[in-house]
Amino acid sequence: MKEYKFKINGKDYEVSIGEAEGKILPVKVNGASYQVELEKEPVQAPAAVPQAAPAPVQAAASPAPAAAPAGAGEKVPSPLPGVIIEVSVKEGQSVQAGQKLAVLEAMKMENEITAPRAGSVTAIHVNKGDSVLEGAPVVTLA
Repeated sequence: MKEYKFKINGKDYEVSIGEAEGKILPVKVNGASYQVELEKEPVQAPAAVPQAAPAPVQAAASPAPAAAPAGAGEKVPSPLPGVIIEVSVKEGQSVQAGQKLAVLEAMKMENEITAPRAGSVTAIHVNKGDSVLEGAPVVTLA
């Protein structure tokens, strides 16, 4: 595994990246393990690992561009890194300001992710059991 140290928005991240197996890249961020799915299978494994180094840090943002056409609007981000333990809404559902969208477990605490405003859910970017980084889009509201 290759090891990197990143500072994003003033926060330190220790990242370890393993060998890609097909389109799956094993990554550890601050001790938490993730299976990052690459958009394309690497052509050459040695060349793909250094190019993919920013992916773990950007992994939180990577799903957003892919999902943007399906859900235009305001992306509601994860407030901190953790694991999604509940998704409380469905695409197309209307929500009120303050309504629970999902529950994130971080540091053995459950954190509700709520709607910042009233709107309609146009995209859901996470599933139950997904590991997310801080700032990762959870849902998109129109």
